[in-house]
Amino acid sequence: MKATGIVRRIDDLGRVVIPKEIRRTMRIHEGDPLEIYTNAGGEVIFKKYSPIGEISEFAVQYADALSTGTRLPVIICDREHCIAASGISKKEVLERHVSSSLENIMEERKSVNYGNGETYQALEGVQRNIRVGVPIINAGDVSGAVVLIDDEKGNSANESDVKLANVAAEFLSKQVG
Repeated sequence: MKATGIVRRIDDLGRVVIPKEIRRTMRIHEGDPLEIYTNAGGEVIFKKYSPIGEISEFAVQYADALSTGTRLPVIICDREHCIAASGISKKEVLERHVSSSLENIMEERKSVNYGNGETYQALEGVQRNIRVGVPIINAGDVSGAVVLIDDEKGNSANESDVKLANVAAEFLSKQVG
């Protein structure tokens, strides 16, 4: 584990402040859930909790079915990373950070359908654009997104593809809860 050179003390209520630099680097925001556990070496570990990550195997199966039904590549993301993909090289997209455009879609809590003229990158370092983006919302909290992305043939999403992506997001939100 990398030493940061920052030391914090626990207060009388058992709280510790995570320094701003670490929160910014790790993309930890106010209200984000953190999982706290210990390892065999006696370390206390804080890890960002991803409810979507808990159902990643199921998300992979759903991405496969959705990609088959829409004929477009599909990625399913938690709030930070791509956790499932179909119709695209998994090595290219899995564990990649979501783009600022996809973060905005999740924050705005609205489905989007971009035409072929609009280009909004889905993941950092991956030159694939969002065609349809639907936030996964559970109990009022955004857990991630279902995203249909560009394919090599230039196909765009039709109305039924948008509906399928919305159904997928709704279904995954129920699996999280």
